[in-house]
Amino acid sequence: MLRTAEHLDLPIILEIMNEAILNTTAIYDYKSRSMEFVEVWFAKKQADNLPVLVYELEGKVVGYGTYGIFRAWDAYKFSVEHSIYVHVDHQGKGIGKTLLTALIKAAKTSGYHTMIGGIDASNQKSCDFHGKFGFAEAGRIKDAGYKFDRWLDLVFMQLML
Repeated sequence: MLRTAEHLDLPIILEIMNEAILNTTAIYDYKSRSMEFVEVWFAKKQADNLPVLVYELEGKVVGYGTYGIFRAWDAYKFSVEHSIYVHVDHQGKGIGKTLLTALIKAAKTSGYHTMIGGIDASNQKSCDFHGKFGFAEAGRIKDAGYKFDRWLDLVFMQLML
């Protein structure tokens, strides 16, 4: 079931977020985030009227998705960058597809012009996944990040809404 996130979902969102930080290159960060971090993040999303969606399976949140303005300056107000994370035990079950479909619909309804995904270049599955939705590579930044003792290239994929 897909629904809007609530405050009570924050512990599992934090768990999914931290798993991605500690074990993948999906989030270019090193340290686990705190409950205080995710509470501030969620409050900011709500204040900015930006969606945070969760996918619930058998009564438990197993994935979340959101978007925010691509960059902080006014001229970017029609461009959003999205994030989708699915619990490691539930990947490959169509949850990401459901979340991305809903985020694209929400962005179109809200009048945004383009949606952007920043993806680690080594994550070919994510690049292929986005390609199925019509996202195309819009740019690549070599050695944009450093994690797990290696340099990481960042791919930007873009969908015109």
